[in-house]
Amino acid sequence: MRVAGLLLAAGAGRRFGGPKALVSHGGALWVDSTLAVLRDAGCAPLVVVLGARAAEVRARAVLDGAEVVVNDDWASGMGSSLRAGLAAVDASADAVVVLPVDTPGVTVAAVRRFMDLASPSALARAVYDGAPGHPVLLGRDHWAGVSVSATGDAGARDYLVAHGAVAVPCDDVADGRDVDRPEDLP
Repeated sequence: MRVAGLLLAAGAGRRFGGPKALVSHGGALWVDSTLAVLRDAGCAPLVVVLGARAAEVRARAVLDGAEVVVNDDWASGMGSSLRAGLAAVDASADAVVVLPVDTPGVTVAAVRRFMDLASPSALARAVYDGAPGHPVLLGRDHWAGVSVSATGDAGARDYLVAHGAVAVPCDDVADGRDVDRPEDLP
C-alpha cells in the first residue's frame, strides 16, 4: 500500500496567539516536527497545507520533500484545508494519514499503527482514553465523501462517525492532545 501523509497547518491559531505552524518548541517549528513524524513513519508522498502567514511559514520552515499547498480559504476552518490537501495527494496513494500541526505529542509509532491498516477502503482514527483524536486514516474510497462533508472546523469528524471509522487506541505510544493555547503545552 502507498500511504500519503497530509499535514494540516493553515490556521491562524487565534487562541494560541499566532499560527501554530510557526510555534517553536524543543528547538523546532511544529510544522517541521509534525512533517518529520509523517516522513519517519514512512508516509509518501507528503502534502502540507498552509494558509495563515503562509509566506512566513515557507521562509522559516524546512519543508523539503513535501508538496506545499496554500489554502486561500483557510479562515473558513479545517474543512477547507482537508479538502485542499486531499485534492493535492498523488493519485498513486491508496490512503492518507491526516495529522494537524497542533498535536505535537503524536509519535511515529502512532502513525505506523495506521500504516499497517491502510487500504483504499480503510477508515480509522486514533483514540486516547476513549476520546477521538489524531491521526486519522482515510482510504482513497472515502476521499470524495470526506471532501463533501468537510466543512468549518469539523474536518472529517461527521463522516468518520457516520461511516464507522475503526477506533485505534494510541494511549500507549502518543499524547494526542490538541494544543490550543500556550498553557496547554506539556
